Amino acid sequence: MLRFDFTNSMAENVKDGISLEDIKGISGKLHSFLESIRQSMPGFAKILESGEKERQEIVEFAKENDHFENFVVVGIGGSALGIQAIKGALLHPAWNSLSKEERDGRPRLFVMDNVDPEHIASILDLVDPAKTLFNVISKSGSTAETMANYLVVRGLLESRGLDPKKHLVFTTDPNEGALRKISIDDDIPTFTIPPNVGGRFSVLTAVGLLSAAMTGIDINEMIDGAKEELEAFLSQDDTLKNPVLFNAALHYLYSKKGKSISVMMPYSNALYTMADWYRQLWAESLGKEKDLTGEIVNTGQTPIKSLGTVDQHSQVQLYMEGPNDKIITFLRVEHFRRNLKISKVHNDEKALSYLGGKEMKRLINSEQEATALALTEKGRPNLTISFDEITPKEIGTFFFYYELTVAAMGFLYGINTFDQPGVELGKLNTYALMEREGYEDRKKHIEELKKNLKYFVI
Repeated sequence: MLRFDFTNSMAENVKDGISLEDIKGISGKLHSFLESIRQSMPGFAKILESGEKERQEIVEFAKENDHFENFVVVGIGGSALGIQAIKGALLHPAWNSLSKEERDGRPRLFVMDNVDPEHIASILDLVDPAKTLFNVISKSGSTAETMANYLVVRGLLESRGLDPKKHLVFTTDPNEGALRKISIDDDIPTFTIPPNVGGRFSVLTAVGLLSAAMTGIDINEMIDGAKEELEAFLSQDDTLKNPVLFNAALHYLYSKKGKSISVMMPYSNALYTMADWYRQLWAESLGKEKDLTGEIVNTGQTPIKSLGTVDQHSQVQLYMEGPNDKIITFLRVEHFRRNLKISKVHNDEKALSYLGGKEMKRLINSEQEATALALTEKGRPNLTISFDEITPKEIGTFFFYYELTVAAMGFLYGINTFDQPGVELGKLNTYALMEREGYEDRKKHIEELKKNLKYFVI
């Protein structure tokens, strides 16, 4: 369903590019990765089979709760980005502005993914709590941002005299954490985040699937797409014919040649939020200080998102003539769900007449091809992933493809792809600054640190 074109990233076509021989040189290590997956599936792959019962429960839950006018997700990071990616790709761009009939009776979807008080207040301005179901997502049940928003929501429900268990659903660890305890104490319905699946790999669990089902998206089609991708990956030993291994090899080898930035550039507004999801997956999985032996390596490419054609008029100048430190991935759609024909007017104006009568999808795809070729001519490596069309199945394929790809890259780097130690220090400092019990020593450390800083405040 997805088509991978690596033409413009190869040495035959790009100056100082990666050659097939370069990729063959690490194919042994990549085959070891493939064998490791065959022998022991990571958690994000295991859930494709083990999660079937809960997926059925999710579909039933969505049917039973389709009377709600609003579905509000309370989460952050991996508990929000996948949801927003699915919404952006598969729902009408103005979903929340459509009438209930136009939404086929499904609720509006909002995501509370920050603690910006104006952002949170603006969402609460738009929803009637009595007609709203809030989905609180936190694996640990202690994520400061998510739990702060939960407390705001819980206080709002109680102040309106509404029964929390009728307006809340939790998605959390199956056994531990504050949300699990509250769900038991208050009889709040709950779905699980498997212990062996990290937040940024959780989009195909209840984390991403519940809101999808609530808005009428076929979640089983998404899982089918992921399953087909896993089967295709496992069945191909040849690195040069396995898109996961090939892409991982390209990005790894280019990073060793100074390409420290990975740009994802969809030529589709619907796929723009997929690039947000990709940025977290790429950054948290690959940005590591130490390898598995404890050696300081400071690995990782910086992921950037860009939108075609919009960013042809902002970022592409830098990509074309600035530092040659990027590898660019274009996302292309062959068959758009809607299309427009450009009107034949101003036929006497050469600057306009060539457009008349042509389809918009031809224009946007011509712009993508033109940009890719221009970058190639300038010696800037790029590749194109083509969607036949944007469907739940192809979105599921894309999610799983990149989860596998990032795992393969982590294997090549020799790092732990599934932890995020760099995030923890900021969390500890936040707990201390917010005077959480047990973090008194950390607060003293922060106070000492601040005393020793030389300030330059204007």
